[in-house]
Amino acid sequence: MVFDTHDFDDHEQVTFCHDKESGLKAIIAIHNTNLGPALGGCRFWPYASEKEAIKDVLRLSRGMTYKAALADLHLGGGKAVIIGDATREKTPEKLRAFGRFVEHLNGLYITAEDVGTTPKDMSTIYEETRHVVGRETKEGGSGDPSILTSFGVFTGIRACVYYKMGKEDLSGVRVAVEGLGHVGIDLVKRLSEAGASLVVTDINKALLDKVAHQYGAQAVGIEEIFSANVDVFAPCALGGILNDNTIPLLNCQIVAGSANNQLAEPYHAKALEKRGILYAPDYLINSGGLINVSYEGPNYDLQEVMNHVEGIYYTLLEIFEAAKAHHITTSEASDCLAQDRFNKK
Repeated sequence: MVFDTHDFDDHEQVTFCHDKESGLKAIIAIHNTNLGPALGGCRFWPYASEKEAIKDVLRLSRGMTYKAALADLHLGGGKAVIIGDATREKTPEKLRAFGRFVEHLNGLYITAEDVGTTPKDMSTIYEETRHVVGRETKEGGSGDPSILTSFGVFTGIRACVYYKMGKEDLSGVRVAVEGLGHVGIDLVKRLSEAGASLVVTDINKALLDKVAHQYGAQAVGIEEIFSANVDVFAPCALGGILNDNTIPLLNCQIVAGSANNQLAEPYHAKALEKRGILYAPDYLINSGGLINVSYEGPNYDLQEVMNHVEGIYYTLLEIFEAAKAHHITTSEASDCLAQDRFNKK
């Protein structure tokens, strides 16, 4: 069921984890460890089926390999998913059971915070394994990595606007932000402070109205966001958002957001290009959080981390130029650069 699935991409290891006492059902996927141990978050999500969970963990772990390579980190790519509703089914017992499975991998996989998990959860997992980052700052961790993810996306949007529009600042640039989680809200704040004009949406109506009021943004419905007349569309929710149905609706010059696996299929990168839309490869522009946790330790220096994250700006410009020179999509150019890095042992 794994080897023949569409999203299997020469993954090194896929581990299915079940703990009867706590009820834990989880999957850990390790894609590639050529550059170092696989690091990737633990997602707690109510998947509709085991098939959907497998698809997600395979795609996410692959993306982490590419993300680490383009971020110049000595890390490989991995990911974990715990099947269940985090708001109702997450317990310390399940998290500790998950930690024991991570420990069994002897450092081959390092876990971290992701959708449905928090720095506090990482501290609970830490009770069973030292192969975890992103714990609470009071316990020696680097805390919530979403702020650095947001900073990286903001930096990437600046690069896209410069390359596509020839503009060195974001004043007056119209940006649509889809999804107001930790990353989305912080991104809205940064964009607002930079003088951008904002259109926002989220499935949580109360949160949407609050953010729109706070930052003077235009609030629109979930479906309306795609056709909003903007310069930049920033997907900051779940993946697969760029597909046969949504791409024809886009009314923007640039797609640059934090969501993982934004392209439903690889060919959708070409569909964006045909429409003249510049696409910032997701695993590059959203790598700020990974960069942050990679620095975690007694010598953690936030300014050093931010300097590293700012490199996203120049890597994006390098990829855009390579895509233009070789007549390929930005997604293909990004993949080529990442593969060149992680295939060198």
